[in-house]
Amino acid sequence: MVIAQPDEALRQAVSSTSWYHTLELAPGVTTHGWFDTRRVPPMLSFPETLAGRRCLDIATFDGFWAFEMERRGASEVIAIDVPDPAQWDWPINSPPTVVEEISQRRPGSGFEIAHRTLQSKVRRLELSVYDLDPARVGTFDFVYLGSLLLHLRDPVRALEKVRSVCRGDLMVVDAVDIALSMLSPRRPLAELDGRGRPWWWKPNLAGLKRLVEAANFTTTDGPRLLWMPPGPDQVKVRSPRALLTPAGRQAALSTWKGDPHAVLRAR
Repeated sequence: MVIAQPDEALRQAVSSTSWYHTLELAPGVTTHGWFDTRRVPPMLSFPETLAGRRCLDIATFDGFWAFEMERRGASEVIAIDVPDPAQWDWPINSPPTVVEEISQRRPGSGFEIAHRTLQSKVRRLELSVYDLDPARVGTFDFVYLGSLLLHLRDPVRALEKVRSVCRGDLMVVDAVDIALSMLSPRRPLAELDGRGRPWWWKPNLAGLKRLVEAANFTTTDGPRLLWMPPGPDQVKVRSPRALLTPAGRQAALSTWKGDPHAVLRAR
């Protein structure tokens, strides 16, 4: 994988695109992602080498994890995502205007820019996690599932589909509920949202572990709490009055410390 020298066309493409991941595409050209994922691999004990392993990145979005697996020597990397927001797991009460607004941002379109600039060989498929099938995509030695379960109506069914194509290791990184984890460290619990946006289940640490094991995986490490570092584009709480609301306090915490996630390894 080659990091090309920047040109004005690349700078304009990067600046006019909405980014979820922070990626260095060329010297002096770094995307303004919502999360600064460049700092995350050491937090996860991400494999130092994936040489000779066939890898899958689920919900790739801008492709940070797919490109990272390629950089670490994977023999092949498949990245899947659902680029059309209308096909996401929206609650029935979601306003059509919200779906349309997100669609206009073209979420995940940064993948095309990054793929071309990095001269990557990652193959991206427009495929839902619910439609994973070994007859269609084969099986994989290493699977990365990041920040997706929160947005799924049926996370267990999704994990069962992941299990059908995973012949080796699974790494899950997803949002968790800190309060529930503290109140109930051993009992699996989750908070249900499902109000007007594709945010569904936020489990405690024990709940995340139970979700994965319910799909017939065996946990080998974790879950361990981590804070997903905010990227340059993450909204900052500027008004002290915003701290009076739960949403404002959560935004302030995310901007200062990061978003509470957990990492779990399974086979």
